[in-house]
Amino acid sequence: MRDSRPQSLDVLFEDAAVEKSPLHVIQQRAVALLKLNRAVVSLLPAQLHPWCRVANYRKQILVLEAGNASWMTRLRYELPTLLSTLRSEILPSLSSIDIRINPSLMIKHGNSAQSFAKTMSDDHKTLPTRQLSQESAKELIMLANRSPKKLKERLERLAALAGESASTAKTTKR
Repeated sequence: MRDSRPQSLDVLFEDAAVEKSPLHVIQQRAVALLKLNRAVVSLLPAQLHPWCRVANYRKQILVLEAGNASWMTRLRYELPTLLSTLRSEILPSLSSIDIRINPSLMIKHGNSAQSFAKTMSDDHKTLPTRQLSQESAKELIMLANRSPKKLKERLERLAALAGESASTAKTTKR
């Protein structure tokens, strides 16, 4: 709002029925931004829905908020498609899209690490477990026999993992 001087609440509420009252203008702006937010979110991939929202639209620039830098980066990949779709269907006067980070979006959805992990696990349902074959283990043992002591120990430990999944194998640092 251009006129940011304090005003009496009586002034705001007495003209609430009039189209030009400050309260009515604020309400219309809020409703317009909510509609725009619904439209923008519907154009984005499902993973971005909880982590992105419309913050403002002013001077033909749409301002979006992202929960953190990683979601902002992901959102930037969607910008060309989003910009062209919004220009053709909703906002023909749109000149650009600005993205800002708003950490409160991460807090809003509970434990952000758990939410992030759940979102990412939806993308990658199950990853195949990697296993070391018996043939590879034999090759590692042959290589270990020709290697210096320190390398030999490590190659033998690696060969011992044959048949076990890599995710359950325990490694010790020496």
